[in-house]
Amino acid sequence: MAQPEEQARENIDALLERCGWRVQDKSSVNLQAARGVAVRELSFSTGEPDYTLFVDGKAIGTVEAKPVGHSLIGV
Repeated sequence: MAQPEEQARENIDALLERCGWRVQDKSSVNLQAARGVAVRELSFSTGEPDYTLFVDGKAIGTVEAKPVGHSLIGV
């Protein structure tokens, strides 16, 4: 049985893919694979969001998944 975090990642991956994003691991990034690429757990000096979203090779935003009711303050 999948752990809750693993199940959440699978669900989010599926949602992103249905919306047209190409989901990739940080170990094998190819920003030219599609117009919209979502990279899992890409490291930055400020932290490691669950997903970093790229359009045409440029970062446009991040996705940080938390359990229902969890505060996003400080994320």
